[in-house]
This record gives sequence, C-alpha cells and structure tokens, in this order.
Amino acid sequence: MGKHEKKLVVTGASGLLGNKIVELGKDDFEVTPTHNSKPLHSNSIKLDITDTAEVLALFSRLKPTVVIHTASETNVDKCETEREQAWKTNVEGTCNIAEACQKVNAKLICISTDYVFDGERGMYSEGDKPNPVNYYGLTKLEGEKRVSNYSETYAILRTSVLYGWHPLKRNSATWVINKLKQQKEIAVVEDHYNTPTLADNLAEMAIEVTEKDLQGVYHASGKERISRYEFAKQIAKTFDLNSDLIEPVKMSQVTAWTAERPRDSSLNTRKIQEQLKTKPLNIIEGLNKMKEGAKL
Repeated sequence: MGKHEKKLVVTGASGLLGNKIVELGKDDFEVTPTHNSKPLHSNSIKLDITDTAEVLALFSRLKPTVVIHTASETNVDKCETEREQAWKTNVEGTCNIAEACQKVNAKLICISTDYVFDGERGMYSEGDKPNPVNYYGLTKLEGEKRVSNYSETYAILRTSVLYGWHPLKRNSATWVINKLKQQKEIAVVEDHYNTPTLADNLAEMAIEVTEKDLQGVYHASGKERISRYEFAKQIAKTFDLNSDLIEPVKMSQVTAWTAERPRDSSLNTRKIQEQLKTKPLNIIEGLNKMKEGAKL
C-alpha cells in the first residue's frame, strides 16, 4: 500500500500526544489531524467527537484506513466535578469514533490510561482486573468497553503520565522545568507511583502498532516505575536545575486534588516490548531524548 493509500485520522491532534503522532505519521500516511479547541496544524479539521452525525460524516468523507483516537478529557479533577461532560467526551465520544470506524472499515487505536486500576499494588499487566478509584478512570474504562464492543479491528494502548514538549500546554515535566528555572520551590508527592511516558516514544509505538496491525489491549507506557518526587529530581538532574528546590510531600497532604488518585498505577510493558521494535524508554532515556529536542 502506497503512502497516499494509507489514510490516518488523528483525533485530539492539538494535544501533546496527538501532535507528536501527526508529525511522525506524515512519513507513512496521508494524515488528517482533527481538533476541538485550537488547531496546531494548517490542515486540521474541527471535530466534536460527541456529535455522532458529525463524526460519521467526516469519516465517510475521508475514508481513513486507521484512526488514532487521543481526544479525551484528561483533567482528573474536572472529570470528578463535571461528570456529565466527562462521560460525554470519554465514553460517548469514544463510542462515536468506534462506530464510525466500524462503518468505514478503519482500524482504531484508542489511547487509554493507567487510571483504570485502583493502584493498590502497581506494575499492572493487561490481564489484571481494572478497578478505577475516580470518575476519570471510570470513563476511560467505559470508553475501552465501547471500543471492544463496536470495533472489529482495534488496539487499546494504556499509558501513564505523558510528558514532553508542546507549544501551548504544560505537563508534569515542563511544569517542573519551568518552576525550577524560575528558582521557585515546588512540592511533589513521594508516595505516588507511575510509569512516566515520553509522548514521542508513545507516538512511535502507536504508529508501529498500526503498521504491525496489533489487536487487543497493550500497556504502552514508559518502562520504569518511579515516584513523582523521584521523577522530578531526575528532571532537575537531566536539565541541570536545582533539585534542592523540590520538597517531598505525602498524597494525604495534597489539598488541591478533588478526585482520589491511585497510589501506584504503574504499568508492566512486557507484552508490547515483545511485539515492537520501538521499546518503551526508562526514565533517563526518556528525559535525555526530551533534552535532545529541547526548546531551551
């Protein structure tokens, strides 16, 4: 299949991951980015994924061979307080994408989250039973169910703590970098564990999943389990910033959170490591790659 016969639609193309996938996919696909807020790409099409007719009309016109669905409400506390909107976006929106993919015979790659787990033990495998402790995790799990119900060919990629460079939006890593550059003290939780994922690395994995036509659920995060505090310390070290400005706090001390967080939602990536040439990166590899592409 030639480049222009392979058509890729990326939902949420203005987000951290979506933007990376659009840039990376241009080599092998005719890429159509979609957005719902600000477009980042000149050919981006505005799409409200919660509008069933709008999604179907666009997919019927474009006839994509593959759709990578990154559009999502990822603000955990907002999902907790604005439940109707969270459900509409993460469940109904995902259902619309899955049904439209089915109608136009497109492969669907859906991005999900480590927050489908309760965080009681960590290093979760794909076969472990999800048990979300907040509404965000619940909506993402329900979205996964819609994908498996409505899609003939699909892959669900669960990830954890996405970080990397984005022209507009901040994430956990860029927040740490910006604060430390300003010589500001920051408090970071020391008993909250994840497997942080460089967005560029996940974009590469997602593209390879489409090319290898993998099916089913995969954990596609960073390779290494680490606390948020130790991650922040490593960010400081990699970017030559003052780690003495980082103060450890307990999850129980964080008053800014509305929603409960799973204590240890780290993911085991062994299954995807066995399938792909692109390997999940550990913390130092990921941060070094981020530094190489630094907008300093």
